[in-house]
Amino acid sequence: MAIIHADANNFNENIAKGVVLVDFYADWCGPCKMIAPVLEQVSTELTDVKIVKLNVDEARDIALQYGVMSIPNLILFKNGVQTAQTLGYKTKDQLLSWINGNK
Repeated sequence: MAIIHADANNFNENIAKGVVLVDFYADWCGPCKMIAPVLEQVSTELTDVKIVKLNVDEARDIALQYGVMSIPNLILFKNGVQTAQTLGYKTKDQLLSWINGNK
């Protein structure tokens, strides 16, 4: 499944249905750049999980709403409700294990 780039206008719509992993990131963030290819790999393996990227510099209000103080910050949603959150870089195996344990 392709990764979706959300913004403040379509964020709620993107997390409303199913299991959604949101990557709160910024273009200047080194660890965010490191996790991007990992998320690409995960998106091809987990067809039942939608991955959404949200740039915190462009959607500060949403980042504040979810208490995002450091990035990368990954939040898992199920039908619009936050179910889990993790911070920092993760390997593909760590990320898959975390997602599968919380979805």
